[in-house]
Amino acid sequence: MESKISIFLPTYNLCNLLVLVFFCFAACPSLGRLSFNFYATSCPAAELMVSNTVRAASSNDPTIPGKLLRLLFHDCFVEGCDASVLLQGNGTERSDPANTSLGGFSVIDSAKRVLEIFCPGTVSCADIIALAARDAVAIAGGPAFQIPTGRKDGRISNSVNVRPNIVDTSFTMDEMIKLFNSKGLSLDDLVTLSGAHTIGLAHCSAFSDRFQQDSKGKLRLVDTSLDITYAKELSKKCPAGGSSTSNTVSNDPETSFAFDNQYYGNLLAHKGLFQSDSVLLEDGRTRKQVEEFANNEERFFRSWGESFLKLTTIEVKTDNEGEIRQSCSFTN
Repeated sequence: MESKISIFLPTYNLCNLLVLVFFCFAACPSLGRLSFNFYATSCPAAELMVSNTVRAASSNDPTIPGKLLRLLFHDCFVEGCDASVLLQGNGTERSDPANTSLGGFSVIDSAKRVLEIFCPGTVSCADIIALAARDAVAIAGGPAFQIPTGRKDGRISNSVNVRPNIVDTSFTMDEMIKLFNSKGLSLDDLVTLSGAHTIGLAHCSAFSDRFQQDSKGKLRLVDTSLDITYAKELSKKCPAGGSSTSNTVSNDPETSFAFDNQYYGNLLAHKGLFQSDSVLLEDGRTRKQVEEFANNEERFFRSWGESFLKLTTIEVKTDNEGEIRQSCSFTN
């Protein structure tokens, strides 16, 4: 399907932006430690440099926005938004099997190299990840808005912290709620941030247990909440039971590279790719919000801005709690 990536960034008007700022001061406990336009004096073009890097990479590879958005989630949910997921080495978060399929590292590294030329030792890798994910959403057709900056890079990255802190695609609603609440995120945030699956790719192994094929190729649904026709399409892309570690499919089969509300329409049609997607429709606590977002993209975008601000302020490190890495892959 043709990409809907646009060169124009939709922006909130001043009134909406002020609402977002007010909301986050009330709902984001870490915002007070960050600030808008943090680099206005020290590196005025910092955000533009990141945006240009993301735009150039996305024009060459339309899967980049989805990769950058996923990278942000895996960073912020483990040790907070501190770029700990970027650190290389044995036993780091990046080395954990749950993170081996992450992408977008080269984009972050490219932005960091440019920033180190013009503003050495100034812009953190943690801020680059947050800004890059925000810009990736806008470049893919989603909302654009300001986010606070001033994060420091963490010095700790342990693989043992990964699995207990990220959502598995087989999670139940209660398991997801418990994890999101532990990060200061509400049930509304859970439904809204799940909309990240409107872009991006998934490996067959992440959903292959939802259906089975017998020796004659006949399909049987293990998860009956999945549309049978959609399951048949998935089984063709994921042969041999979908266990391949290399085959991938689009999270959103309708508008694969566009950040829109189609994800929620897919859920209503029982075409959520993961079990953790489908439960949003099945559970009475979240069904109404799914229906609302499916029918009102503007409402989804507004909610996305609020929840994204909360996501990017999870357990941030400031002042002496972290550092500004010279290389995003290694501590100083």
